This record gives sequence, structure tokens and C-alpha cells, in this order.
Amino acid sequence: MRHFLTILEHDADTLRHLLAEATRLKAAVAKGNFSTALQNKVVGLVFEKPSLRTRVSFEAGVAQLGGVSLFQAGSEVGLGVRESLADFARTMSQYVNAIVLRVFEHSTVEGIAAASSVPVVNGLSDTSHPCQAMADVLTVQECFGDVAGKTIAFIGDGNNVARSLAVLCGKLGMNFILAHPEGYGFPADFAANYAKHVSSTLPTEIRDAGEAVKSADVIYTDVWTSMGQEAEREKRLNEFAPYQVNDALLKKAPKHVKVLHCLPAHRGEEITHDVMECPASVVFQQAGNRMHAQKAILEWLMKQ
Repeated sequence: MRHFLTILEHDADTLRHLLAEATRLKAAVAKGNFSTALQNKVVGLVFEKPSLRTRVSFEAGVAQLGGVSLFQAGSEVGLGVRESLADFARTMSQYVNAIVLRVFEHSTVEGIAAASSVPVVNGLSDTSHPCQAMADVLTVQECFGDVAGKTIAFIGDGNNVARSLAVLCGKLGMNFILAHPEGYGFPADFAANYAKHVSSTLPTEIRDAGEAVKSADVIYTDVWTSMGQEAEREKRLNEFAPYQVNDALLKKAPKHVKVLHCLPAHRGEEITHDVMECPASVVFQQAGNRMHAQKAILEWLMKQ
């Protein structure tokens, strides 16, 4: 059974195919042409975390592909609590044609996928956000054409978004630089998996945000405090303060640079209002691309 749990699982040709399909599907919708790839199909969305973009982009995308989506809150389902993950997966597989999960722990995604007889998509876990990474590179592709050789400077910490994007960059011949405060880089297990599945040359990690953006085609940032890290908020605000994406940082980058943010944004913290709204920002184009990237993934999974 084919799933979409992490970028690591898929080879470069598959990832390029999915990006091409996302481009095709997006162009078709702009002309009023809609796919029927999910006609008579049902996609179950089970989310432990609150969501705007992930839920709406999947629900709208499924509808555009001719299918139906059903949403259940994780608190109602009680994944791994009310019943085992395997029992949940085996039951859900009788009702739906694919399962999309937005959960706290990646082990939940793995446990459900292991027992599911339908495709499972990771809509977000603590270690991986593969659908976001696909939308990110789709946006870079729209801005620059061929993405090979392009450089993304991620200003923040080695979180799930940074990890998925770093792997995708490595597989597509892009450069990835992570600028972060001490203690907030990629964890050792990520580096080991990257070396095993992508390249022995690991993504660049540096402390100086200004140095990171000097040759960047894209500056990317994310919130400094994610869901589940609220107790660390004040500490993180202090330690990440020098890593704000602002006008001063933008001036250190090439004039053609684009700015990405996976949203929601805390304007005035990791990014200023002025940068969010400047001509270099393609943040909302990026947000829209979530739907098209996910449509390509669902269509591909349904063809197996």
C-alpha cells in the first residue's frame, strides 16, 4: 500500500511528477476544468490539532477532484486511547478510500499506516510536514522555473517544516540553509536519516541569519513557538529575537529574493508586517498551493 507520510520515502522522480501534476491541476482549475479522479471516493480527515489551511485545503481539494471528505476531531476519535491505532485503521479502511491525519506524534501516523488498507497522508506530525514542503517547492518553481541549484534560507529552528523542506531540497538538487540559535538545529536522528536516504552532505546550519540570506533565492520563516511549545514561549521569544525576518535582513539578500511563511504568522515576532506585505512576499500564493499539491498527492495515491 502506497502512503505519503514523509518526503524521505519517495524518490526524486516521484516528487517531480507530483509537482508537475500539481501544476497541471492548478492550471486546469483556472480554466474551469476539474478532475474526476476522486469521483465516488471518500477521504477521511482526522485531526488532533486545530487547523485552517490543512483542513480547508484538503476539503476543497477533494471536492475539486469530485470526491467527498469527512472530518473528525482527534479528541472525539481518541487515537490510540479509545481503541488501538490498528483497530482504528482497520475500521476506517472499511469506510473511506484514504485517510488524512494531522497529529501530535509521528508514531501515530506510522501506526495507522501500518494497519490501513487504504492510503494514508500525513497532514502534519511533530517530525514531518510533507504536504507543506511540496506546496513550498511548487511556489518556488512558479517564481523561478527550474528549482535545481536554487537556495532556500530557513530562518528559525529545525522543526517539522524545516526538516521536510530540507529533504525535498536535497532530493531535487536545491540548497538548504538553516539559520538558528544554538540548541535549535536539526536533531541527530534527522541528520542520520538524511545521510542515509538523501546525501552524505548534510544541509548547512549556521548561526548568522544575515550570512544565511546573502545568496538566498528564498527566505523562509515559521512561528518561533508551535502548538505544544507554549510553556517555552518567553524563552523562545528572547532567543529567536535576532532571527526576525525584517527589512534589514531582506536588504542583505539578493534583489530577486522571495519570502515564504507556512502560516499562521505572528506578525511582529518571526516576521514583520512590512515584509509580509512587501512585493517579495509570496506567502499567500504559497498558502493556495497547499490545495493543488495535496490534490496531486491524492490523485497519485488513488491510481495505485
